[in-house]
Amino acid sequence: MNPLLSIVCPTFNQAAFLARALDGFLSQQTTFPFEILVNDDASTDGTALVLAKYAALYPEIIRPFYQEENQYQQGKTCTPGIFKEARGRYIAYCEGDDYWTDPQKLQIQVDFLEANHDYVLTYHDAMAFDVNGERGIQLLGKWRRDASAVELQQGRPISTLTVCFRNVLHELPQELLHAPLGDMCWWSLLGAHGKGKFLGRIKPAAYRVHPGGIFSMRSHRRKLHMNLQTYSALANYYHRMGNQPLYEYFLTQLFGMCLSAISPFQKLCALGLVARNVSINLGKRLIPSRSERHVQ
Repeated sequence: MNPLLSIVCPTFNQAAFLARALDGFLSQQTTFPFEILVNDDASTDGTALVLAKYAALYPEIIRPFYQEENQYQQGKTCTPGIFKEARGRYIAYCEGDDYWTDPQKLQIQVDFLEANHDYVLTYHDAMAFDVNGERGIQLLGKWRRDASAVELQQGRPISTLTVCFRNVLHELPQELLHAPLGDMCWWSLLGAHGKGKFLGRIKPAAYRVHPGGIFSMRSHRRKLHMNLQTYSALANYYHRMGNQPLYEYFLTQLFGMCLSAISPFQKLCALGLVARNVSINLGKRLIPSRSERHVQ
Protein backbone atom coordinates (compact mmCIF):
# COMPACT_ATOMS: atom_id res chain seq x y z
CA MET A 1 0.00 0.00 0.00
CA ASN A 2 1.38 3.39 -0.98
CA PRO A 3 1.98 5.76 1.95
CA LEU A 4 -0.32 8.73 2.37
CA LEU A 5 2.50 10.75 3.92
CA SER A 6 6.27 10.91 3.56
CA ILE A 7 8.52 12.07 6.40
CA VAL A 8 11.66 13.72 5.02
CA CYS A 9 14.67 13.78 7.33
CA PRO A 10 18.08 15.15 6.27
CA THR A 11 20.97 14.30 8.59
CA PHE A 12 24.69 14.91 8.86
CA ASN A 13 27.00 13.95 11.73
CA GLN A 14 24.06 13.48 14.08
CA ALA A 15 24.81 9.99 15.38
CA ALA A 16 24.10 11.16 18.93
CA PHE A 17 20.66 12.52 17.99
CA LEU A 18 19.24 10.57 15.05
CA ALA A 19 17.73 7.69 17.07
CA ARG A 20 15.62 10.18 19.07
CA ALA A 21 14.30 11.69 15.83
CA LEU A 22 13.52 8.29 14.31
CA ASP A 23 11.78 7.11 17.49
CA GLY A 24 9.58 10.23 17.31
CA PHE A 25 8.62 9.37 13.73
CA LEU A 26 7.94 5.70 14.47
CA SER A 27 5.80 6.56 17.53
CA GLN A 28 3.25 8.41 15.38
CA GLN A 29 -0.25 6.97 15.81
CA THR A 30 -2.00 7.23 12.45
CA THR A 31 -4.86 5.61 10.58
CA PHE A 32 -2.82 5.82 7.37
CA PRO A 33 0.51 4.37 6.22
CA PHE A 34 3.56 6.61 6.09
CA GLU A 35 7.17 6.27 4.98
CA ILE A 36 10.38 7.77 6.40
CA LEU A 37 13.00 9.06 3.96
CA VAL A 38 16.35 9.76 5.62
CA ASN A 39 19.24 11.30 3.70
CA ASP A 40 22.71 10.98 5.22
CA ASP A 41 25.00 13.63 3.72
CA ALA A 42 28.22 11.60 3.91
CA SER A 43 28.50 11.70 7.69
CA THR A 44 31.81 10.78 9.31
CA ASP A 45 30.64 10.09 12.88
CA GLY A 46 28.59 6.90 12.64
CA THR A 47 25.28 8.47 11.62
CA ALA A 48 25.08 6.08 8.68
CA LEU A 49 25.40 3.11 11.06
CA VAL A 50 22.48 4.35 13.17
CA LEU A 51 20.42 4.83 10.03
CA ALA A 52 21.31 1.39 8.67
CA LYS A 53 20.30 -0.23 11.98
CA TYR A 54 16.86 1.39 11.94
CA ALA A 55 16.38 0.71 8.22
CA ALA A 56 17.06 -2.98 8.85
CA LEU A 57 14.53 -3.06 11.71
CA TYR A 58 11.83 -1.20 9.74
CA PRO A 59 12.48 -1.99 6.05
CA GLU A 60 8.84 -1.37 5.07
CA ILE A 61 8.84 2.13 6.53
CA ILE A 62 12.37 3.59 6.41
CA ARG A 63 14.03 4.37 3.08
CA PRO A 64 17.68 5.40 3.60
CA PHE A 65 19.71 7.48 1.15
CA TYR A 66 23.49 7.66 1.54
CA GLN A 67 25.54 10.39 -0.16
CA GLU A 68 29.12 9.47 -1.06
CA GLU A 69 30.25 13.11 -1.01
CA ASN A 70 28.94 15.86 1.24
CA GLN A 71 26.47 17.87 -0.83
CA TYR A 72 26.13 20.82 1.54
CA GLN A 73 29.85 21.59 1.33
CA GLN A 74 29.47 21.76 -2.46
CA GLY A 75 26.72 24.36 -2.16
CA LYS A 76 24.00 21.83 -2.91
CA THR A 77 21.01 20.64 -0.91
CA CYS A 78 19.59 17.14 -0.85
CA THR A 79 16.05 18.28 -0.18
CA PRO A 80 14.71 18.76 -3.74
CA GLY A 81 15.96 15.29 -4.64
CA ILE A 82 14.34 13.71 -1.58
CA PHE A 83 11.07 15.53 -2.24
CA LYS A 84 11.06 13.88 -5.66
CA GLU A 85 11.43 10.47 -4.01
CA ALA A 86 8.48 11.06 -1.67
CA ARG A 87 5.48 8.89 -2.58
CA GLY A 88 3.05 10.43 -0.11
CA ARG A 89 0.32 12.95 -0.84
CA TYR A 90 1.73 14.94 2.08
CA ILE A 91 5.26 15.68 3.32
CA ALA A 92 6.34 16.21 6.93
CA TYR A 93 9.83 17.54 7.57
CA CYS A 94 12.23 17.18 10.49
CA GLU A 95 16.03 17.21 10.57
CA GLY A 96 17.93 14.46 12.33
CA ASP A 97 18.92 16.54 15.36
CA ASP A 98 15.35 17.59 16.20
CA TYR A 99 12.38 15.45 17.26
CA TRP A 100 8.60 15.34 17.69
CA THR A 101 6.91 14.93 21.07
CA ASP A 102 3.23 14.45 20.13
CA PRO A 103 2.26 10.97 18.80
CA GLN A 104 -0.93 12.49 17.32
CA LYS A 105 0.92 15.19 15.38
CA LEU A 106 0.70 13.70 11.89
CA GLN A 107 -2.89 12.51 12.31
CA ILE A 108 -4.05 15.98 13.34
CA GLN A 109 -2.22 17.67 10.47
CA VAL A 110 -3.34 15.24 7.77
CA ASP A 111 -6.95 15.28 9.00
CA PHE A 112 -6.97 19.06 8.65
CA LEU A 113 -5.46 19.08 5.17
CA GLU A 114 -7.82 16.35 3.99
CA ALA A 115 -10.81 18.42 5.10
CA ASN A 116 -9.57 21.88 4.04
CA HIS A 117 -8.38 21.98 0.45
CA ASP A 118 -7.75 25.74 0.48
CA TYR A 119 -4.84 25.14 2.88
CA VAL A 120 -1.50 23.83 1.61
CA LEU A 121 0.54 23.84 4.83
CA THR A 122 0.09 23.14 8.54
CA TYR A 123 2.52 23.88 11.38
CA HIS A 124 2.68 24.23 15.15
CA ASP A 125 4.91 25.25 18.05
CA ALA A 126 8.50 24.20 18.57
CA MET A 127 10.46 24.50 21.82
CA ALA A 128 14.14 25.39 21.45
CA PHE A 129 16.50 23.68 23.89
CA ASP A 130 20.21 23.12 24.47
CA VAL A 131 22.38 21.25 26.96
CA ASN A 132 21.20 23.63 29.70
CA GLY A 133 17.51 23.02 29.14
CA GLU A 134 14.61 24.78 27.42
CA ARG A 135 15.17 28.16 25.78
CA GLY A 136 11.57 28.99 24.98
CA ILE A 137 9.05 28.66 22.15
CA GLN A 138 10.69 29.32 18.79
CA LEU A 139 8.04 31.65 17.35
CA LEU A 140 5.94 34.04 19.42
CA GLY A 141 3.20 36.64 19.08
CA LYS A 142 1.83 37.26 15.60
CA TRP A 143 3.63 34.23 14.15
CA ARG A 144 1.51 31.82 16.24
CA ARG A 145 -1.47 32.11 13.92
CA ASP A 146 -2.63 31.15 10.45
CA ALA A 147 -0.83 32.49 7.37
CA SER A 148 -2.49 33.88 4.26
CA ALA A 149 -1.26 32.72 0.87
CA VAL A 150 0.49 36.07 0.39
CA GLU A 151 2.24 35.80 3.77
CA LEU A 152 3.52 32.37 2.79
CA GLN A 153 4.77 33.75 -0.51
CA GLN A 154 6.62 36.43 1.44
CA GLY A 155 8.46 33.69 3.33
CA ARG A 156 7.06 34.40 6.78
CA PRO A 157 8.72 32.59 9.73
CA ILE A 158 7.55 29.04 10.45
CA SER A 159 9.15 26.39 12.66
CA THR A 160 10.41 24.08 9.92
CA LEU A 161 10.50 20.92 12.03
CA THR A 162 6.73 21.21 12.60
CA VAL A 163 5.44 21.43 9.03
CA CYS A 164 3.20 19.06 7.11
CA PHE A 165 2.31 20.20 3.58
CA ARG A 166 0.91 18.99 0.29
CA ASN A 167 3.44 17.23 -1.92
CA VAL A 168 3.57 19.81 -4.71
CA LEU A 169 7.24 20.87 -4.60
CA HIS A 170 8.49 18.46 -7.23
CA GLU A 171 11.22 20.81 -8.49
CA LEU A 172 12.75 24.04 -7.26
CA PRO A 173 13.29 26.90 -9.72
CA GLN A 174 16.89 27.41 -10.80
CA GLU A 175 17.15 30.69 -8.88
CA LEU A 176 16.32 28.96 -5.59
CA LEU A 177 18.41 25.80 -5.84
CA HIS A 178 21.36 27.27 -3.92
CA ALA A 179 19.52 29.64 -1.58
CA PRO A 180 20.93 29.04 1.94
CA LEU A 181 17.51 29.17 3.62
CA GLY A 182 15.66 26.62 1.54
CA ASP A 183 12.68 26.42 3.89
CA MET A 184 11.86 30.09 3.29
CA CYS A 185 11.78 29.31 -0.43
CA TRP A 186 9.47 26.34 0.16
CA TRP A 187 6.94 28.48 2.05
CA SER A 188 7.04 31.05 -0.73
CA LEU A 189 6.39 28.45 -3.44
CA LEU A 190 3.71 26.70 -1.38
CA GLY A 191 1.88 30.02 -1.02
CA ALA A 192 0.93 29.75 -4.70
CA HIS A 193 -1.17 26.70 -3.74
CA GLY A 194 -3.03 27.88 -0.65
CA LYS A 195 -2.92 29.12 2.94
CA GLY A 196 -1.12 27.99 6.10
CA LYS A 197 -2.80 26.67 9.27
CA PHE A 198 -1.35 27.02 12.78
CA LEU A 199 -2.43 24.07 14.95
CA GLY A 200 -1.86 25.11 18.55
CA ARG A 201 -3.22 21.88 20.07
CA ILE A 202 -0.22 19.86 18.88
CA LYS A 203 2.50 19.57 21.53
CA PRO A 204 5.64 21.58 20.70
CA ALA A 205 8.32 19.78 18.74
CA ALA A 206 11.87 19.89 20.12
CA TYR A 207 14.35 22.15 18.29
CA ARG A 208 17.89 21.32 19.32
CA VAL A 209 20.41 24.20 19.52
CA HIS A 210 23.96 22.86 19.29
CA PRO A 211 27.30 23.72 17.62
CA GLY A 212 26.66 21.39 14.69
CA GLY A 213 23.40 23.08 13.67
CA ILE A 214 23.43 24.63 10.20
CA PHE A 215 21.66 27.82 11.28
CA SER A 216 21.01 27.98 15.03
CA MET A 217 24.62 28.55 16.19
CA ARG A 218 25.75 30.80 13.36
CA SER A 219 26.88 34.34 14.15
CA HIS A 220 24.48 37.24 13.63
CA ARG A 221 26.51 38.41 10.64
CA ARG A 222 26.46 34.93 9.05
CA LYS A 223 22.69 34.61 9.56
CA LEU A 224 22.22 38.04 8.01
CA HIS A 225 24.29 37.02 4.99
CA MET A 226 22.24 33.81 4.56
CA ASN A 227 19.06 35.89 4.65
CA LEU A 228 20.48 38.33 2.09
CA GLN A 229 21.34 35.53 -0.31
CA THR A 230 17.91 33.94 0.07
CA TYR A 231 15.94 37.17 -0.39
CA SER A 232 18.05 37.99 -3.44
CA ALA A 233 17.26 34.56 -4.93
CA LEU A 234 13.53 35.04 -4.30
CA ALA A 235 13.62 38.53 -5.84
CA ASN A 236 15.30 37.11 -8.96
CA TYR A 237 12.73 34.33 -9.17
CA TYR A 238 9.70 36.61 -8.92
CA HIS A 239 11.27 39.05 -11.37
CA ARG A 240 11.51 36.24 -13.92
CA MET A 241 7.94 35.20 -13.16
CA GLY A 242 6.71 38.77 -13.73
CA ASN A 243 5.26 39.05 -10.21
CA GLN A 244 6.00 42.72 -9.54
CA PRO A 245 4.49 42.95 -6.02
CA LEU A 246 6.57 40.05 -4.69
CA TYR A 247 9.65 41.21 -6.60
CA GLU A 248 9.38 44.63 -4.96
CA TYR A 249 8.65 43.08 -1.56
CA PHE A 250 11.87 41.07 -1.57
CA LEU A 251 13.85 44.02 -2.92
CA THR A 252 12.53 46.11 -0.01
CA GLN A 253 13.57 43.40 2.45
CA LEU A 254 17.00 43.28 0.82
CA PHE A 255 17.37 47.04 1.17
CA GLY A 256 16.56 46.92 4.88
CA MET A 257 18.94 44.03 5.49
CA CYS A 258 21.72 45.71 3.55
CA LEU A 259 21.34 48.82 5.71
CA SER A 260 21.61 46.74 8.87
CA ALA A 261 24.78 45.08 7.58
CA ILE A 262 26.82 48.23 6.95
CA SER A 263 28.46 50.89 9.12
CA PRO A 264 26.61 54.07 10.23
CA PHE A 265 28.60 56.17 7.75
CA GLN A 266 27.73 53.84 4.87
CA LYS A 267 24.08 53.93 5.98
CA LEU A 268 24.11 57.70 5.56
CA CYS A 269 25.70 57.35 2.13
CA ALA A 270 23.11 54.78 1.10
CA LEU A 271 20.21 56.90 2.33
CA GLY A 272 21.70 59.87 0.47
CA LEU A 273 21.69 57.84 -2.75
CA VAL A 274 18.07 56.85 -2.11
CA ALA A 275 17.05 60.47 -1.56
CA ARG A 276 18.86 61.50 -4.74
CA ASN A 277 17.18 58.78 -6.81
CA VAL A 278 13.74 59.61 -5.38
CA SER A 279 14.15 63.31 -6.18
CA ILE A 280 15.27 62.56 -9.73
CA ASN A 281 12.36 60.19 -10.36
CA LEU A 282 9.86 62.64 -8.88
CA GLY A 283 11.31 65.40 -11.00
CA LYS A 284 10.87 63.35 -14.15
CA ARG A 285 7.23 62.71 -13.29
CA LEU A 286 6.32 66.21 -12.17
CA ILE A 287 8.12 68.27 -14.84
CA PRO A 288 6.63 67.74 -18.32
CA SER A 289 9.07 66.97 -21.09
CA ARG A 290 9.65 69.41 -23.93
CA SER A 291 7.58 67.35 -26.31
CA GLU A 292 4.68 67.38 -23.84
CA ARG A 293 4.88 71.19 -23.45
CA HIS A 294 5.03 71.81 -27.19
CA VAL A 295 1.64 72.52 -28.72
CA GLN A 296 1.17 72.68 -32.48
